[in-house]
Amino acid sequence: MAMADGALLSPAPVRTALVEPNPLIVAALTGLFERDPRFTLTATLTRGSELIAAARRQDINLAVVSWRLADGSAAELLREVKARELGLRIIIFANDHDLDLVRRAVRLGAHGYCYQFDDPSILFETLHTVARGRICIPDIDITRLNDTPLAQLTVRERELLDMLSRGWTNLQVANRTGISENTVKYHLKNLYDKLGVRNRAMAVALYTREREI
Repeated sequence: MAMADGALLSPAPVRTALVEPNPLIVAALTGLFERDPRFTLTATLTRGSELIAAARRQDINLAVVSWRLADGSAAELLREVKARELGLRIIIFANDHDLDLVRRAVRLGAHGYCYQFDDPSILFETLHTVARGRICIPDIDITRLNDTPLAQLTVRERELLDMLSRGWTNLQVANRTGISENTVKYHLKNLYDKLGVRNRAMAVALYTREREI
């Protein structure tokens, strides 16, 4: 049973799924789950699609999910869980210390985030915290989740970046905006510097990724 704020009130062990393609990690975590009476591991899976199917068939409260899955990344899974309104609380279990990845996961709807190289007790305390209806994220100021590279851009620079994403040339951009081609190049140089990229392909890739979140 869940409270309005998402906390799990039942005294029974919290039903948890593990989605991890690495069999060594699965074996290690399975043993740890067996020794913690607060949780019961109801499913061990390798694909995000399997978790979606399992969540629709049975009552799963939490899911520990690797960022890299057998059928893609956890990003697609988080979007799917949100779109289907499954009410599943997800903790990302990642093997790299990438703060941009942490921000992306939380913005996509993850409720917790742990590193695989941390002490296992941290994972289980994160699970306990998330089961109580809270968000548990390391190394990040939650109030700054929307601070992305795109937030630094001016309105004109964002307009130019949108045109680049549509495949427009500098000349087409100049004709559309009523500025010279040299001015377009000047704006693009500033845009690349702000985004920390070297060319338009990298800028468009970053823009596309941020828009997907």
